[in-house]
Amino acid sequence: MTTKRCCFATILLTVLVAAHAAAGEHRRRVIIDQDAFGPAGSNLQAILMLLQAPDVEVLGITIVSGDGWRDEEVDHTLRLLEIAGRTDVPVIPGAVLPLVNSAARTKVWESAYGKLFYKGAWTEQWPDQGVARRAPHPMNPYLVPPSPAGAPHIKAADDVAANFLVREVRRYPGEVTLIAAGPLTNVALAARLDPKFSSRVLQLVVMGGSFNPTAAQNAFAAEYVNSPRREFNMRFDPEAASLVLHEPWPKITEVPIDPTTKTFFTAEMRAHIAHGQAPFAAYIGEFGQSYPMWDELAVAVWLDPSIVTRSERLLVDVDTSFTAGYGNTLSWPMGEGPGLGEQPVEVVQDIDLKKFEALALELLSRPASKK
Repeated sequence: MTTKRCCFATILLTVLVAAHAAAGEHRRRVIIDQDAFGPAGSNLQAILMLLQAPDVEVLGITIVSGDGWRDEEVDHTLRLLEIAGRTDVPVIPGAVLPLVNSAARTKVWESAYGKLFYKGAWTEQWPDQGVARRAPHPMNPYLVPPSPAGAPHIKAADDVAANFLVREVRRYPGEVTLIAAGPLTNVALAARLDPKFSSRVLQLVVMGGSFNPTAAQNAFAAEYVNSPRREFNMRFDPEAASLVLHEPWPKITEVPIDPTTKTFFTAEMRAHIAHGQAPFAAYIGEFGQSYPMWDELAVAVWLDPSIVTRSERLLVDVDTSFTAGYGNTLSWPMGEGPGLGEQPVEVVQDIDLKKFEALALELLSRPASKK
């Protein structure tokens, strides 16, 4: 009897291990490339949604300057992972500066064509958007001011984002989704480092661009209400964006400003998450701020494509002419582009708002997903 029981236990353990391994093999692999300015906010909440999704394996978080400078964003991300209990996920620093664009070029452009509403890391004074912002440091990209969420104890990976992206995609060819939720500098560098990089990625999901958004009833609409084709992620590094959009990705999904204008992270949502079971509940309760849910939506569209109620397949590029339209989104119907290597892009135009909000709140309120 003892032998039989031992044999049964061994068989059962083998079955359970095999089932666990099979489940692990079917987890969706993703890397998020992010300008992770914080604490909290849309950038970091998008990361948390991926970490909380039970069927997702986050291979790493690559950091690019955008809303803030890279090193400060790295610190915010590391601290977030400590609070979330996910220090197993590597954070890899990437590009500090765009490929061509610069603070000096931006000032020259503004002198000719008018002030930009928002300049991210180059912002001299934060616009009045009804949210708390710390003092900017546009000319000192390596300064890391103390964060109100505290300093991290863990360190970033001793690696470079472009190298990491290339290596992980080679490791899992055809299996990795890349969600690019900030300027596309890191992605462009990876594409130039390895000519086969883009073709080995399963799917590229981009948060950025603007086509014909309906102005929202909040202060953030000032970015696009008079310039509907301008959007920050593309405008910060237009050359990188154009390069990336000409790469032969198997699939590109773009979540532009258009469907995000109906989203907003309200005080009620923050309170709901603060009273939830996630390890970062108190963090969101203290530092969460009311923004449109730009990056959360990009993540949600990948997690559950049924959120999308309307999309269109277009050829898309970004204006790099350094004229009035520098950084603007360019688009053509299929077959009507200039024929310079433009790739087909599935552009999300509208969403099921209630379904999206329910998914975001569920993920950000649930207990931590098992590693």
